Amino acid sequence: MELLLSALSQGLLYAPMALGVFVAFRILNTPDLTIDGSMVFGMSVCAAVTIAGHPVLALFAGALAGALAGLVTGLLQTALRINPILAGILTMTGLYTVNFSVLGRQANVYLQSGQPPVASATVYRSFQALFPDGTNPNLPVAVLTAVIVACVCAAMCVFFRTRPGMAIRATGDNEEMVRSSSINADGARIAGVMLSNALVALTGSLLCQQQRYADIDSGSGMLVVGLASVIIGQVFARRGGVTLGAVSAVLGSVLYRLIIQIAYSLQLPSYWVKLLSAVIVALALAAPVVSQRLRESRLEREEAAGYERRA
Repeated sequence: MELLLSALSQGLLYAPMALGVFVAFRILNTPDLTIDGSMVFGMSVCAAVTIAGHPVLALFAGALAGALAGLVTGLLQTALRINPILAGILTMTGLYTVNFSVLGRQANVYLQSGQPPVASATVYRSFQALFPDGTNPNLPVAVLTAVIVACVCAAMCVFFRTRPGMAIRATGDNEEMVRSSSINADGARIAGVMLSNALVALTGSLLCQQQRYADIDSGSGMLVVGLASVIIGQVFARRGGVTLGAVSAVLGSVLYRLIIQIAYSLQLPSYWVKLLSAVIVALALAAPVVSQRLRESRLEREEAAGYERRA
């Protein structure tokens, strides 16, 4: 039960990032490598605003910071016609300096202020006060994060049924057709990349307040984690609209964290986690191909057996 609750709380914390990866890679059909940088950008801005005494505002500020990072990437792609992969790398690289400056030229910052240092208020700390003493600390985190993720997921699904949302979806499906229809494809692409990175930065903000510190290296490997969550989720929902895809991304994030928690429970070294993540992504990507080949092989055997019976 402890393992399941821990996996649930961590999976929900990373769920907005999975939604952001889903928007970029599945809806907008754009490989965006800004994610590693925008997550830390959201975390850094959230830390600064939280220390200033505004924990709720800090979550919105962190998400807005991610949207600004996405705006830079989107403009590089559209205005300067830079390759999407290279544009993401350029923004991610530049964000390292920005994040270092936001964190006060430190590699990590704890959510505390004053002399002597006093722990800053966070949304999780305030929410945990509503639970009786002795409650598993993962329970308040899971409950509050589930509410936040549900609201974000619902808002995202509603947005993609509006005209701007439909424009983003159409741009991802067929950009040339969108341009021929007099729709601003560049604007739709920029909006999609901004939304994706805002969701990723929201995960950074939630993690910052949950773990009570911000670290400049926290974004390392987050793209693989997000992809793993989306791909695992699609095992359960291969076809469907935005709503089913968003729900499957959240479910994939929880299942991915459950796999990681199981790996830790087996006492695997921590440095194995990145290899395990890569293997999970590779297996999930290979699963449809293997399934198709097995299906074709079975049909070939059935056809051969049919020919033998007729002969």
